[in-house]
Amino acid sequence: MKTMDILLQNETGLHARPASEFVKLAKSFEAKITLVKDGKEYNGKSILNVLGMGAGKGTKIELRAEGEDEETALEKLSELVKSFSE
Repeated sequence: MKTMDILLQNETGLHARPASEFVKLAKSFEAKITLVKDGKEYNGKSILNVLGMGAGKGTKIELRAEGEDEETALEKLSELVKSFSE
């Protein structure tokens, strides 16, 4: 399992369009994708879980990937989240 901490810097955090884009990309990987916020785990491939996190601007989340393509998944998903604030 690989992990990475991410600070959400875009205005809406992981809501609506950013959440949808995140889940779409997460589903393209074989690895299990998990988001951790305040000690609670959320399925990164479920739009309801990602929206239900309530991760707004300034929220620190841990991104976990476990499986064959875990390194690629972490790299691409973290790049996507960082691109939201550009």
